[in-house]
Amino acid sequence: MLIKPLRTTSPEGEKCLQALLSRFQPAENSCRDLVADIIAQVKSRGDEAVLEYSRKFDAPELRLDGLQVSVAELQEAYELVDDDFLETLAKAIERIQLFHEREMEDSWMQTRENGTIVGRMVRPVDAAGLYVPGGQGGSTPLVSSVLMNGIPAGIAGVVRRVMLTPPNKEGKVSPHLLVAAQEIGIVDIFKAGSAWGIAALAHGTDQIPAVDVIVGPGNQFVTEAKSQVSGMLRIDMIAGPSEVLIVADSSAVASYVAADMLAQAEHDPMALAVLVTTEEQLATDVLVELDRQLQGLSRSAIAEKSLRDRGVILLVADLEEAISIANDIAIEHLELMINDPWGVLPQIRHAGAIFLGPYTPEAAGDYLAGPNHVLPTMGTARFSSALGVETFLKKSSIISYSEQALREDGDHIRLLANLEGLTAHAASVTERLRK
Repeated sequence: MLIKPLRTTSPEGEKCLQALLSRFQPAENSCRDLVADIIAQVKSRGDEAVLEYSRKFDAPELRLDGLQVSVAELQEAYELVDDDFLETLAKAIERIQLFHEREMEDSWMQTRENGTIVGRMVRPVDAAGLYVPGGQGGSTPLVSSVLMNGIPAGIAGVVRRVMLTPPNKEGKVSPHLLVAAQEIGIVDIFKAGSAWGIAALAHGTDQIPAVDVIVGPGNQFVTEAKSQVSGMLRIDMIAGPSEVLIVADSSAVASYVAADMLAQAEHDPMALAVLVTTEEQLATDVLVELDRQLQGLSRSAIAEKSLRDRGVILLVADLEEAISIANDIAIEHLELMINDPWGVLPQIRHAGAIFLGPYTPEAAGDYLAGPNHVLPTMGTARFSSALGVETFLKKSSIISYSEQALREDGDHIRLLANLEGLTAHAASVTERLRK
């Protein structure tokens, strides 16, 4: 049996539930010192250090003048992809673009009769770094990462979008990634991965420009590097293993539930797939389906290990308990495979993304639906949101006082300033009101 179903009222069930509620883990400590040294090397030696690490771990023959993807490589990429890919890419771009355009914020002002003007000015950052993992040496290009990170930055108005991705052993980048980037207006692409790529984006080198925001997934070295540079720039989030929680009642189809648990489990041995159901028979049927469907997967060994080590099936008394558990766990992906998902939706408080009904697999959100697939994990959906246009925006407060306004507010400003012991603050008002 891949997963042992547990009732939430049993001692084992209570222990399992407590583990889910406390699953947050900080970035991996084992590589902290190594990453710190890599960042220091890139900061002091720039492109030379980036090239040295890239040659050691990715492309032994990479040259300094090959760090940036050339115009010839960008053009050649179109010759290496087929029309079916281009058609799907265009559809994905259209969906993601339309969705994220709704997220754009406007500047605004408030005026008062005494001449006071206050407001907020919304502006994009100058430069954003988009990190795209290598995808098994370039054999499984993560095109969706290019789109989900690059499109919102473009909508925000970021003038310079810089993409970094590790090259394969031959020093090449997948043509699928290069075409995807160009189709959304990104041409500044560099062959650098892992912690040295993040360090280059943070500090800048002769070739790779420093940026204000770094987004994109990666391994423990990428995650640790993003964590270490986050004080000097913005990062999207510190992400943990990918996760899904499926709430299912008697209307759920066991094969669909199993398919979505496997879709999550194939990501990584540490991925988390959880089923919370009111139906004991459904749990039994799902286990049968998991065994059946595992056989046809290219990543069956990874998926099986994930389910054996981390998979969870919880049996609950009713749907109300299931929804309460889902809110407490605050999962990255929440699927509602229940009779009336829209009726339950108002009760959902915490989830990265919510998938409603039997025909809404998580994969639709990963690739084509439109909403962003960069989502909070490890329970952080309680207070954080998906990556979006706002990730690349900053807001400045605007304040303008007339003389009349300052006279009306002066005594109040001075009272609070003197209360805090900041007499110069109070005096700055007094100087203006002497006449």
